[in-house]
Amino acid sequence: MSKFRWHLTAALVAAATVTVALVAAPASGAATPTAEFVKTSDWGSGWEAKYTIRNGGSSTLTSWTVAFDLPAGTTISSSWDATRSQSGNRHTFKNLSWNGSIAPGGTASFGFVAAGPGSPSGCTLNGVSCGGGTPPTSTTNPTTTTNPTTTTTNPTTTTGPTTPPPPPGSKVIGYFAQWGVYGRNYHVKNIVTSGSASKLTHINYAFGNVQNGQCTIGDSYADYDKAYTAADSVDGVADTWDQPLRGSFNQLRKLKKAYPHIKVIWSFGGWTWSGGFGQAAQNPAAFAESCYKLVEDPRWADVFDGIDIDWEYPNACGLTCDTSGPASFKNLMSALRGRFGSANLLTAAITADGSSGGKIDAADYGGAAQYVDWYMPMTYDFFGAWAAQGPTAPHSPLTSYAGIPQQGFNSDAAIQKLKSKGVPASKLLLGIGFYGRGWTGVTQSAPGGTATGAAAGTYEQGIEDYKVLKTKCPANGAIAGTAYAHCGNNWWSYDTPATIAGKKGYAGQQGLGGMFFWELSGDTTNGELITAIRG
Repeated sequence: MSKFRWHLTAALVAAATVTVALVAAPASGAATPTAEFVKTSDWGSGWEAKYTIRNGGSSTLTSWTVAFDLPAGTTISSSWDATRSQSGNRHTFKNLSWNGSIAPGGTASFGFVAAGPGSPSGCTLNGVSCGGGTPPTSTTNPTTTTNPTTTTTNPTTTTGPTTPPPPPGSKVIGYFAQWGVYGRNYHVKNIVTSGSASKLTHINYAFGNVQNGQCTIGDSYADYDKAYTAADSVDGVADTWDQPLRGSFNQLRKLKKAYPHIKVIWSFGGWTWSGGFGQAAQNPAAFAESCYKLVEDPRWADVFDGIDIDWEYPNACGLTCDTSGPASFKNLMSALRGRFGSANLLTAAITADGSSGGKIDAADYGGAAQYVDWYMPMTYDFFGAWAAQGPTAPHSPLTSYAGIPQQGFNSDAAIQKLKSKGVPASKLLLGIGFYGRGWTGVTQSAPGGTATGAAAGTYEQGIEDYKVLKTKCPANGAIAGTAYAHCGNNWWSYDTPATIAGKKGYAGQQGLGGMFFWELSGDTTNGELITAIRG
């Protein structure tokens, strides 16, 4: 495939060839900017890819343009972190305002999803080979086209994202709690106004119930009946009394229309509603059939892209104790995959108890991994004021530390144990709590102090949203990759943008599939924590 368009004159092609030949070789082996291509995933009919621009030179790169050819019949369906234009089979990506400047030794990247065979060829970075070279002195770029057809990933609605969505391979998943529409006054529209919609890849809608061995509606009023005014609606259009679908389901439908990169998954179970899974495990096929009929109900089938199982906990104790056996979880997930097929997402929020003989050891998470798209080990709530006298301890430690109350109760222990059981790292997401847990009657600033009970919280004793704690009791210490705060006689632990950045680095080092969090309403009105996750 030629690097240049066939209709260019022979003289222009010749001149361009000479220009490239003259400048391609760097003087005395001097390091220069390069653009490195990698396919991050391939599913046969399509693939996801990433280019990383590395500045190996000695001066700051102020802007970049990467261009390449794709084989005939191969198309790009979406892209991020660059503007894209196309002429024939030639695709050109240019930096955005925030990622054009690359200091010596620094990098920037962009990605895209393509359908069809093959890989890019004839790649140029700022007019020369992506493998490196001296930038041309001429302002003429032989690959530049006039009147290119520009495409963007942003929706055309007025509520569309102001930044490109995150790459599909870097999952950012947030839970939306159905009960938040009541006392918390948090609605789907808040996902937009906070700026979170453009940063999310998936939303988990929590929760559907599990009763009599079947998936059932959790809260019909919040889910599909509550009427929204124009002011509270995602698209500014009020619900009518006779429309077939209202509530959060309809608002999620509107959100997906404005942000088509977002997938929505319906979560079933949770702490309060996990008691029904034991009965469901007695007839996995019947359970799977009930879930499929509910998720794919014609009234809202277009809203949901799959199902999430939040069983707390298979063959172990949570709010109640389950005795369905170590194979029950694997059998349940197998039946769900068989009924939902490969076109739907199947995920699970699971225990993060990495202790010896703990909850991870109680069920066959390794065997069930073949059926799920990913796991979300709940790497938070390790410690809290249910131990009323303490010792105080961070509820979401990334690693162990001297004096930790329970070995194996940290994020890394859970990740490593799940890996050892055969769960691929790419199928594991790291969990973040958008809230803190705290004690009162504490005199010691460092972890390990005694307490007299749970600290006061807005909705529940011993727990409070990050958006409240960041000003009410600002973090003044850190341990094991998370933060804590001692103010007055209260002691709180929670994650901050700084500790989330560290956890994001850990997730990258471990090759994890991304990050998830509980839950959206705990963040600030401008999405401070999700911004840190997006990075």
